[in-house]
Amino acid sequence: MGSLVVRAVVFDLDGTLVSFNVDYRAIRADVLGLLARQGLPRSIFSLREGVFDTLAKAELYMRNRGRGGQEFQRVKNGVLSVVVRHEMEAARATVLVPGALETLKALRESGLRTALFTVNGEAPTNHILRRFRLGDLFDAVVTRESAPSVKPNPGHLEAVLRKLGVEPGEALVVGDSVHDVRCALGLGVTAVGVATGISSPEDLTRAGATRVISSLTELPALVGQLGSS
Repeated sequence: MGSLVVRAVVFDLDGTLVSFNVDYRAIRADVLGLLARQGLPRSIFSLREGVFDTLAKAELYMRNRGRGGQEFQRVKNGVLSVVVRHEMEAARATVLVPGALETLKALRESGLRTALFTVNGEAPTNHILRRFRLGDLFDAVVTRESAPSVKPNPGHLEAVLRKLGVEPGEALVVGDSVHDVRCALGLGVTAVGVATGISSPEDLTRAGATRVISSLTELPALVGQLGSS
């Protein structure tokens, strides 16, 4: 795979470092209920769609009917408040993935920079960092509020690399979903899938992950292998 000099490792949060058991279907149901109360027809939305796809549809619908601008922003803020409420409930009950703390410490001790990028909100993310005393183990944290767009859009990762001061060819992304892998590949960053969350090893491989590991404890040795390849 050519020369790779790894200077930084960027982690996803939910499913990668913590078992963040958010009830996404409940979130979507609450969001659709809120949108219906704002006069948006349920027929244009689906419980199978993510919140950000739903918001994009809502914005288009409202703009086409002269209800954009501040009115949409109020609706969006309401939707995100629903999401944060559910995320905070999950954050209070979550647990660290086995090996997460040891892996982060090992990478830091080896001189690598580490970062976190997550579609979760700032409040639940900070709650998790404080609860497990992880804050000092990251050089950068980019939540959905501090990114121009969220993964799989590569703009999310680009914001992280800018904060770290590293080039795409110097970074490694570690995540449990195909969104993490696609986000990495969109910037030419090497992606490592970890089979502890939402996507299967087969899905991660098909998405383009260079390697798929079954435990985070495998990561320090793998970083050394990739960096010397």
